[in-house]
Amino acid sequence: MRKKPQIYITRRIPEAGLNTLREVFDIRMNEEDRMLSKEEIIANMNDCDILLTMLTDNIDAEVICSNDNLKGISNYAAGYNNIDITEASKRNILVSNTPGVLSDTTADLAWALLMSISRKIVKGDKYTREGKFEGWAPMLMLGGDIHHKTLGIIGSGSIGSAMARRSLGFDMKVLYYSRSANKALEESVNAVRVSKEELLKESDFVSLHVPLSDETYHLIDEEELKMMKETAYLINTARGSVVNEETLVKALKENWIAGAGLDVFEKEPQIHSELLKLDNVVIVPHVGSASLDTRSTMSVMAAENAIAIYKEDKTQFIVN
Repeated sequence: MRKKPQIYITRRIPEAGLNTLREVFDIRMNEEDRMLSKEEIIANMNDCDILLTMLTDNIDAEVICSNDNLKGISNYAAGYNNIDITEASKRNILVSNTPGVLSDTTADLAWALLMSISRKIVKGDKYTREGKFEGWAPMLMLGGDIHHKTLGIIGSGSIGSAMARRSLGFDMKVLYYSRSANKALEESVNAVRVSKEELLKESDFVSLHVPLSDETYHLIDEEELKMMKETAYLINTARGSVVNEETLVKALKENWIAGAGLDVFEKEPQIHSELLKLDNVVIVPHVGSASLDTRSTMSVMAAENAIAIYKEDKTQFIVN
């Protein structure tokens, strides 16, 4: 007979979260630093009460239906498009996420990408390390200014709003596009709500902050990229499939836009081979929330969500 309920964790999370979970659960966990296949998740979650998942896990109907004992799924991410919410709801399985805590950290990363691509930081670092720097030159590494430019925010939720606030020190004009008005954003940075078309045509930087859904799949495609200025930059820290990656490669190669900063990719962990060859794109490996403080806080939040679901206590982070 089990003394404690069981939780299965698909990949190791920071110790702060594990310590919280140990107070309630017997923990089973993937100790290997790799993503598990669907078959491995099904085999390892057998008879567990709660499943703690990563955004890289495909928790579809087959996974959900494989364990009749499953009471809830705690997703270690703000997004939850990796989980079949309809199937979970049908089986009365609660699903939770970890929103809010990673907003500023992700906005920091988006801003770092914006500055890196516009001022050619990565290209300059490589150039210098290769011993090519022979002294100051008037035409060396000419990038784009950030101050007094126009920042376009697509998606004015917590991360998009945090990104917009970072523009204040650069005296930028802020445009935003979203389904509904964000009065707080308008008041804090004098942001102006516009159509997607106007934002793309007027912005010097376009930063994406929308969840992935049927509505936002390939939100940025050929038509949208051709609307942007040739001097503009695209920043994506949302989800890879919000952008048609094949079309983006073409846009970068043919200079429809000046460059891009990408934290996410359409077929992660695979990255389009041509992106790896281009020097007008900065790419990082999906590290938007990857600070020690934020990931530790996320782990505690995911743990507390798991405990609340098991104990049938209320938590504000239930998504179904």
